[in-house]
Amino acid sequence: MASVYCCTECGANLDLHTNHLFPLDFYFEAGNKGTLSFAAIDSTKFKFEKEDKIRPFFETLNYWGIQRKRTKIKCNSCGHLVGYIYDDGPPLTDSPGQFHMGPSQVIPRAPRYRFKTKALRITSET
Repeated sequence: MASVYCCTECGANLDLHTNHLFPLDFYFEAGNKGTLSFAAIDSTKFKFEKEDKIRPFFETLNYWGIQRKRTKIKCNSCGHLVGYIYDDGPPLTDSPGQFHMGPSQVIPRAPRYRFKTKALRITSET
């Protein structure tokens, strides 16, 4: 029994597959609350928009803030925001990391496609 994921605004089938879905208890640095995370998606169903934000956080005189780069995922049919792409997925290499203490931010990571559960209509298909 597979699930069908559709956009809540227009009802378009987003062609997301449950075999690419990360387990709900899988740990991510950016969190996982109120979202479903996929390892792969069909890019023809979505529009991607880069976002680069700098939030002010004045620690010292020369420190401007926290920079956040991410990519918005929008429905190709209606343009509704359904989620974001983060680069905090599983490591792309088998490297044990610096000083053999596990993967760090330096090791390239696979993209994680994080969809808001409020933006998806989930139905079961038999």
